[in-house]
Amino acid sequence: MNHYETVFILTPILSADQTKETVDKFANLITDNGGVVVNCEEWGQRKLAYPIHKLSTGNYFLLEFDAEPDFVDTLEINFRRDDHVIRFLTFKQDRFAHEYAEKRRRNHKETTPAATEAPAEEAQAE
Repeated sequence: MNHYETVFILTPILSADQTKETVDKFANLITDNGGVVVNCEEWGQRKLAYPIHKLSTGNYFLLEFDAEPDFVDTLEINFRRDDHVIRFLTFKQDRFAHEYAEKRRRNHKETTPAATEAPAEEAQAE
């Protein structure tokens, strides 16, 4: 299995539930076809570099996964068929990109719990 990373942009008019359903649909597609979702990140709503379908913003998502090479075509066909997806880009990670992604995830996990624990401790003190 190869390591892949895909970034896709969803339309900003979707509700939070519709957005979650769409992301879960693609994550389930990966796992149903023998792949493993390594990481899923929501980058939030960002301004597009240029208008696409008369939209100027979009919700960005990153999916890192391990899958067979033949599966990428299936995933991209599903991206094209889904009306909620504005743009997508999937690429195979080489050894260096994979190591960097692991290091980035590890550093992100180390900083995230500390940031979420501090407000909880302040709330308990009050």
